[in-house]
Parts: sequence; C-alpha cells; structure tokens
Amino acid sequence: MTIVAAADGSALGNPGPAGWAWYVDEERWAAGGWPHGTNNQGELMAVLDLLNATVGHADEELHVLCDSQYVINAVTKWMPGWKRKGWRKADGSPVLNLELLKQLDAALAGRRYSFEWVKGHAGHDLNEAADLRARAVAIAYQNGSPIPTGPGWPGRETPQAPSIDTTATASEPAGSPAPLFELDEPTTHETDTATVERLEQRLLDPAVRSDAAEVAALLHHRFEEIGTSGRLWDRETTIQSMETSTDPAVNVEILSTDVIADGVVLVVYRTVTRGAAQLRSSLWLLVDGRWRLRFHQGTAESIAG
Repeated sequence: MTIVAAADGSALGNPGPAGWAWYVDEERWAAGGWPHGTNNQGELMAVLDLLNATVGHADEELHVLCDSQYVINAVTKWMPGWKRKGWRKADGSPVLNLELLKQLDAALAGRRYSFEWVKGHAGHDLNEAADLRARAVAIAYQNGSPIPTGPGWPGRETPQAPSIDTTATASEPAGSPAPLFELDEPTTHETDTATVERLEQRLLDPAVRSDAAEVAALLHHRFEEIGTSGRLWDRETTIQSMETSTDPAVNVEILSTDVIADGVVLVVYRTVTRGAAQLRSSLWLLVDGRWRLRFHQGTAESIAG
C-alpha cells in the first residue's frame, strides 16, 4: 500500500509569519509553523513532519506531492553532494536550512519514498488542501490567533515544530520553484560566465519558455524587462507571456559576457528571428548560490547604410 500525501509551506513576506502542512485526507493532516520563517523552511518542515508522522508505517511507500522543486531537488539530488562537502556548497558557504535538512536526511533513512512535482495553485485537490492549511497557520501567527494544527496521524500526537535559525533568512519569492541550476562548481569568473551563458541559452529554448515553473526558476523575484516594443514587463507578466507564446527557435550570437562585480554578470548578445535581429542584454545576480535573471532589455538592431 502507498500513502499519498501533499506537503506545502507558506510565508507571509518571506521571511515572515510562516506555516507548513501535509494532507492525506480530512482525518489525516497536520500543520504548524513559526512566527518568523521562509517559504522553503515551511516546505521542508512539511515533508519532515510527514515522515515522522508515518514512521509507524515505514513498510509502506510514501508518495509525496510537492509544488516546491527546491524540496524535491534537495532531497533527491543535492543532499549527497552537500554531505560529502560537510554540508557546504562548492564555494565553501554553508547550506541554507541546515537544521531541517539534517533532520530530513535522518528521517529518510530506511524509508521507501517517491516525490512528484505538482503545479501549485492549479486546482490539484491535495495540494490545494495542504496550501490552504499552511497559509492558515501563517495568517494565525500574523494575527496572534490560535494555530490550526489539525488531527495529525491517528495514534500520534501532533508535535511542536522544532525551532529554526531565522537570523540569516533572506527574502525569497513565495512559492518559487527551486532553481534549475544549483551552483556546484568553483565560483571563478570563468565558471560564472560559462554558467550564465548556459542559463541564458536555456531561457531562450522554446521548450523551457513554455513551462512556467522552469521560467520562474530562472527569474529573480524582482525581475523586469524592457521589450523591443518599449514595454516594461514584470516577472508575472513575463512568465504568463512566455507560457502562452508560440515563438520559434532563435539563432543566438553571444557578443560579450562580463563579470561586473562579485555575483553580477552582464551578457550582451544578438538574436535573429524570422530574419529580424535584436540586440539584447541581461543582468544576472548570484543569490544564495543560484543565478537569477534580474533585468533584460531588447532593442531592434539598426543596420547602418
């Protein structure tokens, strides 16, 4: 038998009042949170508490539905490398959310489990149920009202969420997927420029542009673009536009890639689509080991003569 559950997190202000929740059905769900935390901490805690709640059913497979690619990638891809490096990234900086990740690592030992990414706020019943409960906890902390913890798992008391270190929590976009590229190589200028060029090319791939989650993973939460028409685009309208566009593949010529400050790379390039050429520039920022596109501008190329 397989236990199917959704796990989700919510943070108002991110960081701010935060909640987590997992949901199987109306008789089996739990929620909790903290007065101050991040969305990613809530996502991690939801999975951790689900594992702890079902420890008496370790012989059954646990299938976890998540709208957080950060959680899925952390558990299924990144943790072995982080552990080998002493829970540090390749550049020597400590891994974020270390306390929760170590507890997750221990809770996963010996368990049969699988993770499935589901698109958030898209009408998935279990995901919506977990999201609603996680947000309710965050709102309760914000308002100072009683915390709706839920019935938990039958026969198990709902535990108090462990304390977490929130002194170094940086603002992060609520509900954002994990990045498609987690920096796991030396942060030299050479690797910085090569990495950013690769991500810029990826963002121009029609298959990526049609996937809102993948586009969101590459864009900074304060992303802005000035298009070739002169229109100013924000992050949400850019994601929506890409998801519904039918743009053909483009030919790309990188003109220059320069590190203009630590963790800041500027890419200038030319694209040609249907015979029309545009000059483009992109400003990428390195935030917590993740490259995010902060600003982009496109201008129709003028041919002299």
